[in-house]
Amino acid sequence: MSCNYLIDHIPPNTPCNRRPALPMLPVTITIHNTGNPSSTARNECNWLTNPSNNRTASYHIVIDEREAIECLPLTENAWHSGDGGGAKSGNRTSIGIEICESGNYAKTLDNAASLVASMLKERGWGADRLRRHYDWSGKICPRLMYDGGKWSGWEAFKATVSSKLFQLVQKSEPEQERGDIMEKIEVYMNDKKLIDGLYDTKAGVTYVPVRTVAEALGAGVKWDAKNKRVELKC
Repeated sequence: MSCNYLIDHIPPNTPCNRRPALPMLPVTITIHNTGNPSSTARNECNWLTNPSNNRTASYHIVIDEREAIECLPLTENAWHSGDGGGAKSGNRTSIGIEICESGNYAKTLDNAASLVASMLKERGWGADRLRRHYDWSGKICPRLMYDGGKWSGWEAFKATVSSKLFQLVQKSEPEQERGDIMEKIEVYMNDKKLIDGLYDTKAGVTYVPVRTVAEALGAGVKWDAKNKRVELKC
């Protein structure tokens, strides 16, 4: 990961039941924005124990451009998803990660994507395990990934996580084992075969030639060799 990871758990007796210490076996990871354009990860962690804070709300990890801080154990629940305390709620089944909005947000997003990819790999999960706060309660959060009625930022974040996850899997798996998890697939458009591709069964990611798919959808493709970036022109 490209930033420091610190563990600074709030006490079990923190007011407003912000650390209920209910055992949790997480099955997803939920992404949030802090909603505060000026706070850092340290500010957000300290806020959980601030005497003036009277909200029953908490989160497992908060991350900014410099560091990630684990505020609650990942095996205990936090109150972050706004959907109550039922056995299948996000509060009881999902690790909550708050992404800070201050400073170099692009760097913070990249740090968050690296952290999430690492967490997915550790658990043998794919990017399909990612959730928005919105998915649990309908709240527009992570708000900076929502633009003009579209979740384009969210889709971009998931794509970045998937790419980083694939790189991590490639580095850690022996060549033969990597071959075992890649399956050949066929991509269809309007019931007509378009192209062959590969599906990574472990990372849950599909790989196809970008140009072929883009041109079929009427989009142009530009390759920026200097920045190693593909740009789609619609």
